[in-house]
Amino acid sequence: MTEDLRLLVVEDDREMAQMLAELLGDEGYAVEVAHDGQRGLHLALSRRYPLMVIDRGLPGIDGLDLLTRLRRVGVTARVLMLTALSDPEQRVRGLDAGADDYLGKPFDIGELLARVRALHRRHLDRAEALPLPHGELDLARREVRRPDTVIALSGREFELLRLLAGAPRTVFPRAELRARVFADTSAESIVDTYVYYLRRKLGRATIRTVHGVGYRIGSA
Repeated sequence: MTEDLRLLVVEDDREMAQMLAELLGDEGYAVEVAHDGQRGLHLALSRRYPLMVIDRGLPGIDGLDLLTRLRRVGVTARVLMLTALSDPEQRVRGLDAGADDYLGKPFDIGELLARVRALHRRHLDRAEALPLPHGELDLARREVRRPDTVIALSGREFELLRLLAGAPRTVFPRAELRARVFADTSAESIVDTYVYYLRRKLGRATIRTVHGVGYRIGSA
């Protein structure tokens, strides 16, 4: 499991915490759970979580105080805050404390998952590199780094690989890849052509074919 998919849930309602852990685990995240603010603070300071879901009303250290403390010491995880409080002022306070998004309880499960995915994309957008089988994609230099070599990429190769590596559990249909990376060409086989180019440079296992659907990034 790549470190970019680690996620911390801080929720004192144990049934809610278990539900969140299962839902987010099914989405591919490596979920850890804390049931109070003190434990959440300890985990957040001792481990790296790109994503956190924090309940506003926690025992001990409440969610707002927890988030304030984390931001004060430089923790930059993307945070979705949950709250049973409907007062807009509470939402403003949470966002001002450093929350990236805010969701009221009760919530729609599909909306929760969509918001977490959006925060994950924002995390990846600011990341310096994305993990690949046997290496990583350097987003600044637009090249693949491996322990013993650096592999240059063309512009289209980079964009295709970045899209696949940024969602490592997602199978992308050819039509979606073509629309997002090769929208300016009408060549039907353009996606297959660039997958071939990347496999020739990086090895066949770097991109996997899901027959009848499309492509996904390989696993190390």
